[in-house]
This record gives sequence, structure tokens and C-alpha cells, in this order.
Amino acid sequence: MATIDLETIKDQARKLLDSRIASVTDLVIARKRVDELREQLAEAEREDKRAYVRATKDGWSEDELKKLGLNNGPAATRRTRRAPLDSARAESAPVTPGVSASSEGVNP
Repeated sequence: MATIDLETIKDQARKLLDSRIASVTDLVIARKRVDELREQLAEAEREDKRAYVRATKDGWSEDELKKLGLNNGPAATRRTRRAPLDSARAESAPVTPGVSASSEGVNP
């Protein structure tokens, strides 16, 4: 029967773990970068909003700014593209097979 060398097994296990740790390390670094960039984007969008408000307070109308290619910032555009609350609720309502919306709540 072959002898098992504890130190050899430990070294092999460490090598396997090291490669797994390296991939998790890369993932953590990437996630941190994404978080940092999101924060930078959020700050840039806040500054854009402040600048847009300053421009309107200085007498520029929304139509004038739009004609100059300066639509209300990307943060506002993202918010306005969402579905209205009522339609979002209707889309997310649970569907019971064989039951139509008109027959719900009606006892046969």
C-alpha cells in the first residue's frame, strides 16, 4: 500500500485553493470598481441636475435647453421611462390558470 504524505497533500490542496482564491480576488476587485464607478456616475448626475436647475433659474427654458441639445439630464430621463405604477401592478399581479380577471372575486 502506498504511503500518503501529509505535507504533499497539503501543498496540493493549497495550490488548488490558491487558484480559487485568485478568481474570487479578481471578482472582488471588479465589484469594487463597479461600485466606485456607480458612485462617480451618481455624483456626476447630481452635478448635472444642479447645473440644469441653475440654467433654468438663470432664465433658460426647458424648450431652449432642449433646442441646444441639453435635454433634462440622464437621471431624469431614466426616471420618466418607467411604467406607470398602475400598469406595473397589473403586470405583476398573480395569474391563476383558468381564471380570468373579470371572474376574480366572483363566487360561482
